[in-house]
Amino acid sequence: MTTSVSTPTAPPRHPPPAAARRSPAGPLLALLWAGAAAVVGLWWRDTGSVVGAAGWLTGAGRITGLLSGYACAVLVGLMARVPLLERRIGSDRVARWHAGAGRYTLRLLVAHVVLILAGYAAQDGSSILRETVTVVLDYPEMLKATAGTVLLFAVGFTSMRAVRRRVGHEFWYYVHLLTYAAVFLAFGHQLALGADFTGNEVAQLAWYALYLGVAALVVWFRVLTPIRLNLRHRLRVEAVYEEAPGVLSVVIRGRRLHGLGALPGQFFRWRFLAPGMRHTSTPYSLSAPPRQDRLRITVKALGDHSAAVARLRPGTRVWAEGPYGSLTAERRTGSKALLIAGGVGITPLRALFETLPGDVALLYRARTAEDLALRGELEAIAQWRGARLLYALGGPQGQRPDLTSESLRAAVPDIAERDVYLCGPHGFARELYEALRTAGVPDRRIHHESFEL
Repeated sequence: MTTSVSTPTAPPRHPPPAAARRSPAGPLLALLWAGAAAVVGLWWRDTGSVVGAAGWLTGAGRITGLLSGYACAVLVGLMARVPLLERRIGSDRVARWHAGAGRYTLRLLVAHVVLILAGYAAQDGSSILRETVTVVLDYPEMLKATAGTVLLFAVGFTSMRAVRRRVGHEFWYYVHLLTYAAVFLAFGHQLALGADFTGNEVAQLAWYALYLGVAALVVWFRVLTPIRLNLRHRLRVEAVYEEAPGVLSVVIRGRRLHGLGALPGQFFRWRFLAPGMRHTSTPYSLSAPPRQDRLRITVKALGDHSAAVARLRPGTRVWAEGPYGSLTAERRTGSKALLIAGGVGITPLRALFETLPGDVALLYRARTAEDLALRGELEAIAQWRGARLLYALGGPQGQRPDLTSESLRAAVPDIAERDVYLCGPHGFARELYEALRTAGVPDRRIHHESFEL
């Protein structure tokens, strides 16, 4: 591990740390579980004595149907990119919640379909196949609900890890958008056939409020807010230049960019309106603090979209959504911080290295010295701030640097007293998290955000 340390004659003065804002994750999860409990309460209230296998199967089909309907609303709400969730909880964490909710929704949906058809078949003394045909063709709203169910299964299938690795991001993204159509198609049958809603106006109004509220969040934050942002700020590419082998920076100019409210450490979803790129929206972090009329991102060529960045020309229009992300100064709990970057994970940490108040050190892991993107800027910032800048480089035969709890404590002896901001590939972040915990860093002081969404 090599170190670059220099101290200016007049070190900058930093304000004392502000108290870290409490994450709304706990209250939000409590609210979601309270909603699920209310759904179970509605089912329990309307469930009388259960008689025979048909009664048990139908009752189980009803509760799984109610819970899957509620989960669908939660699923869509987590896709709405609500700033409170994206910036205070973190886009990566919300994405994990969404993925988990999706898995539970599909399981509940499968259970609902199987149980309710089995219950109806037992009640009518019919085969499940014949009952299925009758329900789909003769029951109100069921053709649309069947189409919605098929779409949800298609979304779930393409979201499986093994499948997603084999399909392009664009294909996965547009199939994923079918979730909206699926939920819309399935909504009608919930009220038309749901025994728990029949004659219960309060339950019907609550269900409408739930779904209309979620729809309003989607329309506002996924449609109207991005339109307003891009009409107001009129973003265009100003310049593209190489930072390191396969690593490019893109400078984007616009009007009144202070109005975006972007913070160092955050990211936007960028859509470059150039041939071959206009149909893909990709998250890239700001690699420098936002300026009055310019933003900068730094991109490593890891896929078709990022590789195409090299072909961007000045003047290309840009469609952006954001800012998103919680990897900001607001998460710090004290006056000392350690930033640990792996590869292109340096981008948000470079912006924080310049702006984060207090005693800041940066550890940057890369394969070779040539792979150290933004190295000149980092060393200039370190000199200006009097900050520690450490490099962990691979060996001559490609060996990975040893970042263990012992080596981290040796490089930063007071590591247990620092907030640690961590950004890099998923495997790198997982390994470093374990090393940091072993080195004595409390979990609440380890701040990480993944862009593998």
